Order: sequence, then structure tokens, then C-alpha cells
Amino acid sequence: MATPRGHIEEIRKKKFSIGADALNPLTEDLHQAIKTLSAELYAKDVHFLMELIQNAEDNEYAEGVDPSLEFVITSRDITATGAPATLLVFNNEKGFSPENIESICSIGRSTKKGNRNRGYIGEKGIGFKSVFLITAHPYVFSNGYQIRFSEDPCVHCNLGYVVPEWVDTNPNFSDIKQLYGSGSASALPTTTLILPLKADKVQPVKQQLSSIHRELLLFLSKIKKLSVREDNGDPSLNTVSAIEIASETNFVTRKNIDAQSYTVHLSAEESSNAAENECSYYMWKQKFPVRQECRVEKRMEVDEWVITLAFPIGEHFHRGTSSPGVYAFLPTEMVTNFPFIIQADFLLASSRETILLDNIWNKGILDCVPTAFVNAFISLVRSVEDAPVSSLHRIFKFLPVQSSSYEALNVIRESIKAKLVEENVVQENF
Repeated sequence: MATPRGHIEEIRKKKFSIGADALNPLTEDLHQAIKTLSAELYAKDVHFLMELIQNAEDNEYAEGVDPSLEFVITSRDITATGAPATLLVFNNEKGFSPENIESICSIGRSTKKGNRNRGYIGEKGIGFKSVFLITAHPYVFSNGYQIRFSEDPCVHCNLGYVVPEWVDTNPNFSDIKQLYGSGSASALPTTTLILPLKADKVQPVKQQLSSIHRELLLFLSKIKKLSVREDNGDPSLNTVSAIEIASETNFVTRKNIDAQSYTVHLSAEESSNAAENECSYYMWKQKFPVRQECRVEKRMEVDEWVITLAFPIGEHFHRGTSSPGVYAFLPTEMVTNFPFIIQADFLLASSRETILLDNIWNKGILDCVPTAFVNAFISLVRSVEDAPVSSLHRIFKFLPVQSSSYEALNVIRESIKAKLVEENVVQENF
């Protein structure tokens, strides 16, 4: 088996004809296609962040490891390339396999395709390429691989974005170790991404890091800890609001009608607020068979819709903007006005901002939400039958009393109301 360096040389030679007598005439067209796709697929800079979190969730982790992801933005020019700031991404996954390397040296050839049933949440096959929105030269250090990519066409093959280049001169690892884990003496995790930022992207990246939703981990099954920090020589210059979010699940579940209920506990510690904030969520997860008329090509291997509703016990976490009410494993930007969160394997608009409301797959999922809600609500009411009446008041706060700005969600609201009236849980005028 080839060494990591030998593998990279093989990719450069066989795939990109580097060292060959003649260039592939299609390389320039391919470069333009990748450039266009990378720019058009993501409407806002936020999506590089979501893609990296999504990739971390899809990664493999060794047994006994608590999967974690850490973002550190620093004013240090780690790569000595003249960058005004550098974003470091630390992930304690198993590390890049040769297949993963082949995938990021391609376009649309994700190793996750067709694996929805195995829990993979990524699908576009361009996830890593989204980092080019903020950096011209991303570096990857993982499992012996030490490579970088460039958005500029390679001088040897006239192709950018996907041609790996071996990094002989390592960045200053003593600096990087100092930055990892708040300067702890622990060894670096298996995978470290180093992203020297473009000058005009420093502020947008800081802004996005500062507005990460506290509820981000709610529907992720692997990542249990996510942290964001800024490191400057002078701490008074820090503008990013540092946060560390951790999740813990109480797996004592009640199984019923192909559904399960459990509790997720989130804790968030922010630099701007010394106190640790905590919130627990009553979770209701229910499976529904996919209706034949709702099948779509991107989800042909999926036979069950899994809908999870999250009901905050106490106050919602708020950080920055209003909390999103619809998740496709990670938050969309849809604020629903509902006092609960809807999570399912929705098909998203390419910008990740919204789900495709007119898509037949998503319509099928949304049609099942009222049934899931009513089952969850009745389960909650029964769970406090012997408790004080004040407990019921708290549960009735989960009713979607306010209308939504999305018509499709108002249809759900009306259907929930009709079902609850039919079950004699509420009166018609709620």
C-alpha cells in the first residue's frame, strides 16, 4: 500500500497528468465548472461552516472517543502566506482514509452517497470545496497526509480546487499545539484543517462563528462537543464570542407506535457570560413509511421518514438571531414561530437556508408532522397525570398558537388543532 505521499503523487500523475507529455484538453473547462459550482451552490459564507460541521458528524470515531469539533480563529499567520488571520479546525475523528482523499480531489464523488440509511447526513459531494469561499489555500493534515489545495489553476495541469500539493514545509506546529484545546499539552487530534483567510472574509467568518446556534448539537448523533474561540496576542482585541456547547442524551426511552421519547441536555458556556447556560429537551422520534408517490431520486434507498420533534423544557437557547424551527440535522434559517423544533431528512435549497417547500419528498414529511406532534403531546400529558396542574400549563405552552410566515407550516398548525380537537385534548377555539 502506498504511503500518504506516494498516494498524492499517484493522484497528481494519473488523474491530473502532471509529469505527462500533454495536458488534458478538458482541464480548463473542468476548472471553470468547479469554480462556478463552488460559488453558486452556496449563497452565503455561513455554509462553509455548516459543511465542516456536517463532515465532522459523518466522520468515523474510535471507540471510547467523545467526538468533538473545535474552531479557533487567530491573528497569527500560521502558514506564513501573508494571511491576516487563520481559522484552525480540530476534529478527533479516525482521520482521512485514501478514499476520503480521492473524494476531496474530485467533484461530486462523495464517499457518503447512497448511505442515508447508515446515518450520513452529507450528500452534495462538494462540502469541502465550500472552504474556498473563505480561503485560497486550504491545508489538510490527517493520518500522515499533509497537503494543500489552491483555487488558482495549477501551473502543471491548469486546474484549481482539486489538485493536491504535498506540503514539505510544515506550518509551525508548536503554535498550533498551543492553540489547540485552550493551550493544553494534549497531542493534536488526528485531523487538523488550516485555513488562511482571505482579507475580505475575516469579519464574515468572525460574525458566523459568533452566531453559532446553541441548539446546533440537538440532532447530531456523534458530535457531543463543539467549541469556538478566538486567539490574539492581545486578548482585548478578541471580537468573537467564544462558546463551548456539549450535549448529553438520556437514553431511557419509551417505545410506542414505532416511536421513542428521550431527553437531550445541552449546556453552553460563553465567554461573554461566565455562567453556564443549560436547557433540556423532551424529544419525540417517530418513524413513518415513505409513501410511494413521494419517492425522489436523491432518497431512493430510504424507506422510512424519521421525524423528531424537540420540546424545550424551560427557555429556548438564544444566541444572536431568533432560533430556527426547522432542522435537516443542522439548522436551516427558517423561523417558524412554533414553540418546538421539527427535524427530518429534508431536501434543502442549495443555500441551506430553507427546505424545498414545494418538493414532494418534503411535503410527505410535513404531512406526517401533525400525527407525530399529537402523539408526542398526548404522551407528555400522560406523563404528568399525577403531577400538579401547573405541569400541564407548561405542556400546553407547546401548542402552536401563533401563525407562521410559511403557509405550508400553517397547514400543519391547522391539522394539529383538528387532531387535538378530535382527541378531545383541546377545545376548538384554542
